[in-house]
Amino acid sequence: MPVNTTLATYSDWTYGAAVAIYFFAAVLYLCEAAFARPAKTRELAGAVAAGGTQADGTWTPGRVTKPERSRAERLGRMGVALTVLGALLQAASLVLRGFATERAPWGNMYEYGSLLTLAAVVTWLVLSRTFDVRKLGGFVLVPIVILMFLGGTVLYADAAPVQPALQSYWLVVHVSVISVSSGVLLVPGVASVLYLLKTSGRARFTRLPDADVLDRLAYRSTVFAFPLFTIGIICGAIWAEAAWGRFWGWDPKETVAFVSWVVFAAYLHARATAGWRGRPAAWINSLGFALTVFNLFFINLVTTGMHSYAGVG
Repeated sequence: MPVNTTLATYSDWTYGAAVAIYFFAAVLYLCEAAFARPAKTRELAGAVAAGGTQADGTWTPGRVTKPERSRAERLGRMGVALTVLGALLQAASLVLRGFATERAPWGNMYEYGSLLTLAAVVTWLVLSRTFDVRKLGGFVLVPIVILMFLGGTVLYADAAPVQPALQSYWLVVHVSVISVSSGVLLVPGVASVLYLLKTSGRARFTRLPDADVLDRLAYRSTVFAFPLFTIGIICGAIWAEAAWGRFWGWDPKETVAFVSWVVFAAYLHARATAGWRGRPAAWINSLGFALTVFNLFFINLVTTGMHSYAGVG
């Protein structure tokens, strides 16, 4: 089927714009984290400003007013606005690529990586409204920008129809579920790495959120993503049986996906076990994060297997 090159070009432009916007948003988040003052200090400053001095020279505290929003907070809010704009542009890029090729827009590694990183960004935006971790946006967006930059350069593929083996409804089901769940799992992976830094006892990490907040963020997002990841693997096995005549063949990508599944299952078990909570569980989840990135790039670029011809889930 013919490809609409105009829509494909617009898709590439919006993808590049999203990468640039994410980069600037990451800078704003990092500036907020670097220059933000502790909350208690800001509240005390607000209380002093509201007080007054009496005729006898004594100071009487006044009504504590809400402190004025600091410059760092304004930078953080600007970062959120840019992140939302970038997510909208990235979603538009996928939609345009889909209309240009008249298929699901995740038929190669470039498109697959875009959907994965978009899922990570949306997950971050949702979680940042529940947890007070906005200042960590830079730590989340920096790896996303790197992944998207590599996707748009090293892994870029022109808009084109997929190969006959991928012309199946399983492309929509299996690849979309695997990519979305893997993208969601990037966020708890970053949170677990930051948890390890926070609990390392080094003073320079005191600006990070409380360790308990990072731990709960990692756990809750993993609880959400793990069932999706499981469904994606099962759907992939069903598709493999239909396409290749076997449910499982220990293909490199299949093998690493299975190992990742075991690691995330071990993390959830460790997180629920008294003796393994805290740093041991965070180490396990960080390993799962590393395996997810490893499976996304190294397996597709270096090894050869049944998934190498298209570089998808």
